[in-house]
Amino acid sequence: MSEFSAFFAQAAAVAATEEFVVSKRFKDKEGNPIPWKLSSITEEENQELRKAATKKVKGRNGVYNPEFDSNDYLAKMVGASVVYPNLKDAELQKSYGVRGAESLLRKMLLPGEFTVLLEKVQALNGYDQDINELVEEVKN
Repeated sequence: MSEFSAFFAQAAAVAATEEFVVSKRFKDKEGNPIPWKLSSITEEENQELRKAATKKVKGRNGVYNPEFDSNDYLAKMVGASVVYPNLKDAELQKSYGVRGAESLLRKMLLPGEFTVLLEKVQALNGYDQDINELVEEVKN
């Protein structure tokens, strides 16, 4: 059997999942920090997130130009990667007085906690290698 069969869907590894303590502020009954469950997304899902974070802005002569909001995109990627807690839960959103997973994340987490979570989500989705490292690998 050739190595080509490793590229078929049934042979590909499933989405990467990982548990990660985002904040020590969320504790169980014993006082231990509760880990969040994270999962990688597909490129197809990533394209949908990019599209959702791109708005058409009216420019000169009435022409609409696409404008990409990177902060919105990153928040959407984090929201799509968090499996637990369920950020889409209406009761959880209501407890923070917000609607939507991205708004909930911004309200739940401190800035540093959000940044650490974002870095973990990016690594889980394959953004953990420096582009210069990849160029060197390709050269060799």
